[in-house]
Amino acid sequence: MSNDRYDFAELRKRLAEKQGPHYWRSLDELAETPEFQDFLRHEFPENADQWKDGVSRRNFLKIMGASFAFAGLTACTRQPLEKIVPYVRQPEEIVPGRPLYFATAMQLGGIATGLLVESHMGRPTKIEGNPDHPASLGATDVFSQASILTMYDPDRSRAIFHLGNIGSWSQFLEVLRLRMAVEKQRPVPGSGLRILTETITSPTMGRQIDDLLKQLPGTKWHQYEPVTNDNTREGARLAFGDYVNTYYRFDQAAVVVSFESDFLNCGPAHVRYVRDFMTRRRVRGGQGAMNRLYCFESTPSNTGTVADHRWRKKPTEILDSIQQLYSAVVNSGAASGELKVVADDLIKNPGASIILAGDSLPPEIHAMIHSLNQHLQNAGRTILHTDPLEVRPVNQMESLRNLVQDMNKGIVETLLIVGGNPVYNTPADIGFAGALGKIDLRIHLSLYNDETSDICHWHIPEAHFLEMWSDARAYDGTVSIIQPLITPLYGGKSAHELFAAMSGSLDPNGYDIVRSYWQQQAPADFEKFWRRSLHDGVIAGTSLQARSMTAQSATPKPVASTSGLTVLFRPDSGVHDGRFANNGWLQELPRPHTKLTWDNAFMVSPATAEKLGLHSSAEVEVSHDGRSARGAVWILPGQADDTITVHLGYGRTRAGRVGNGAGFNAYALQNSKSPWTLFGAKLEKTGAKIPLACTQSHQSMEGRHLVRSGSLDEYLRNPNFAQEIEPDPPREETLYTNYDYNGYAWGMAIDLNACVGCNACVVACNSENNVPVVGKDQVMRGREMPWIRIDRYYEGDLDDPAIHNQPVTCMQCENAPCEVVCPVQATVHSSEGLNDMVYNRCVGTRYCSNNCPYKVRRFNFILYSDIKSPSMKMMRNPDVTVRTRGVMEKCTYCVQRINYAKMEAEKENRRVKDGEIQTACQQVCPAEAIVFGDINDKSSKVSQLKAESLNYGLLTHLNTRPRTTYLANLRNPNPQIPKKGHHE
Repeated sequence: MSNDRYDFAELRKRLAEKQGPHYWRSLDELAETPEFQDFLRHEFPENADQWKDGVSRRNFLKIMGASFAFAGLTACTRQPLEKIVPYVRQPEEIVPGRPLYFATAMQLGGIATGLLVESHMGRPTKIEGNPDHPASLGATDVFSQASILTMYDPDRSRAIFHLGNIGSWSQFLEVLRLRMAVEKQRPVPGSGLRILTETITSPTMGRQIDDLLKQLPGTKWHQYEPVTNDNTREGARLAFGDYVNTYYRFDQAAVVVSFESDFLNCGPAHVRYVRDFMTRRRVRGGQGAMNRLYCFESTPSNTGTVADHRWRKKPTEILDSIQQLYSAVVNSGAASGELKVVADDLIKNPGASIILAGDSLPPEIHAMIHSLNQHLQNAGRTILHTDPLEVRPVNQMESLRNLVQDMNKGIVETLLIVGGNPVYNTPADIGFAGALGKIDLRIHLSLYNDETSDICHWHIPEAHFLEMWSDARAYDGTVSIIQPLITPLYGGKSAHELFAAMSGSLDPNGYDIVRSYWQQQAPADFEKFWRRSLHDGVIAGTSLQARSMTAQSATPKPVASTSGLTVLFRPDSGVHDGRFANNGWLQELPRPHTKLTWDNAFMVSPATAEKLGLHSSAEVEVSHDGRSARGAVWILPGQADDTITVHLGYGRTRAGRVGNGAGFNAYALQNSKSPWTLFGAKLEKTGAKIPLACTQSHQSMEGRHLVRSGSLDEYLRNPNFAQEIEPDPPREETLYTNYDYNGYAWGMAIDLNACVGCNACVVACNSENNVPVVGKDQVMRGREMPWIRIDRYYEGDLDDPAIHNQPVTCMQCENAPCEVVCPVQATVHSSEGLNDMVYNRCVGTRYCSNNCPYKVRRFNFILYSDIKSPSMKMMRNPDVTVRTRGVMEKCTYCVQRINYAKMEAEKENRRVKDGEIQTACQQVCPAEAIVFGDINDKSSKVSQLKAESLNYGLLTHLNTRPRTTYLANLRNPNPQIPKKGHHE
């Protein structure tokens, strides 16, 4: 063994060779091994003489319980039996069958979004947005909705592991105590310790880390997020001389210009931004005004689909466009074509515009955008700057690079990794995994025993955010309280408890840690303040104050001309950076533009595919600078030519049973110097084919008027244009008997002008209605189960089309084609206009599905629902039947919510109030695009929308009389820009 640094890897190897059924039956035997004596002499050199005495070594082991670096030798312990008994006294707040709600928040990238969690008898079952939280306003996104499935995931880490063997928290604490004692005795305390976390905005955790660093000033704290916004962060520092947080007020903006920024679908504030942006898009009563959105992007985004003008451009062309726009606006320079028109539109709206740059653009471009916004008088009006949200903002890629350098130099002896999965999700050129293997003691706190845990000495299961106490800042700085309703299912620990243990706490408790911090910050009446904060989920008065700042521009670095293709890396809209890879709802969620599930792909434009002789599903190898990745090709209309877009988060090997093996690992191709873009890549065909599971094979409306769209000018000239495209048949022209709905008559209106295709409604419906996951093979057979889908249609030129989104549910037809063909009356009509499904009658003929023109009925061919895993049983909504196999399923307008509201109203001898019932898809929608209610109530919002001239039904020429109707899509194109077709 090395004399200058103890080789733990070698020690483990020697011990593993000697382990057997009779090895180390006693502590006495362990105390006499030369390996253990060598360990003591190295770790405690000041007591070298003492360790020569066998009695001292044995006493030491008895005190420690043989639990430090050799803790993996202990066996599993049998937990005592616990009896489940009924309440002696029923808790006042718990009423069987009536859910409770509590406020909490979910972090992504360290930034919090406020949530309300529904629970049944102590079981969290459904997540909604917190209407009192500035980042959600009652709405959520796909990640928040699906997080309930992650919490109950049976593949989550269930135990502490040491060297692959089950350990215990007490054993780990002893190891940690000894190592901390060693660090404190160094000439510079903590010089051998490094901490790697994701982005931290939690005030409480920030205080804990600061206190730890004061105790151990030699310790270094590093931060890294794979979906890093370093360019945005460094761009602010270039512009303002320091790190600055920037957020936007889209409800105040008349003109928005986006360069590679999918602000309506990505980022910590996108849920709020969708709500604000759409307040300026709604036009009613044949009059009104709209904002205008210009979008420059390389690959189609959700933001691009709702833009009034969208231009597909290569990354170099986007950089050139920004510089031309800057010259035209700031220096009155010459700009050509659309850029001159955009510049003029911005200048005409001083203080009422917003220009955004995506995270993939260089820092100098971000600084230029800040300067542009300031010149247009947007700062302080539509754009606000505050102090950073992060406790300690840093260039995270540089921080990671510095850590790896120290690891390779042998400076780091202990590395604590809190969250994240850097072995998997760091760029290949960093070499993190190789450097990590050189560390003496490696500790990883994470939800899953993943790729990083696999090569760490200690793996500590992390508590899910629904199981722990914490706090975090929202996009505007407002602090959210993160609080649990349920004890950690698998004994997980929070980062707060881990840091407290490092500081010497013997029994750390997350609640006490968070409460203690805020007790020091709160006013005199702390208990009142604390109860109010827990109730609301937010701490009042904690938003960061806007600062008046002066922006300086920067000169972008020229991009060297290179041959070959440009590769663009983007976070996946389902699995994000890979952390949600084991979430079946998100894996099976059709991606907004490709409609792919269970896979990522190399996306290329039709022209590029034709030039290279590619077809969808063909396997290719993309290489750059000695690194490569293999995956399938997908041809994507609207993609810039000679560019390849690939999504991160796939190719996992230790994600769990759901996520393992899905797609390929794009991080293997990524470069830390340019993590978002690679220039000069090569593509080679392998000759093989990779089957892909796509849920939509039709791309065009084929002359049918499914999505009706027009311009604002066209609407103002003729408000009835949408209905005139295809008038509905007269009500008397029918073979059905007309029925008078004298009580409630439920209906829905979906505003296509507001929908951004974010898929939140799909996941919300899955969660509310216990919709199962079927897997890639079944999706490829066309057997996916979601009760709501988002259809995507292309219109116009194949290379640069208009893109339309359309949510489609069961239409609840008054003249339902499914009902007349069912031989057992399993699908019947209610007196309130609902097309009901009687599961007990259904025998699986599927006649109803064949006769449905909307194709919204799902048949469960196999037992898709997991009815065996105990944790999965706890997750399900008890108000909705869990289907086995052989029955037809479809949207019910969340009939369980309708019936609950009706019963409550009957108790009070009144009718259901408008807005009292919200379907799951309606409640989650950040754009408020879905409205549900009683159409017999003429004052209801849904009735008012159905009375609008933009309202129309889908395939109404079939005389189905759908209760779900749509409001036509409107765009506000600039008349000075020539039209390419119906829509830019």
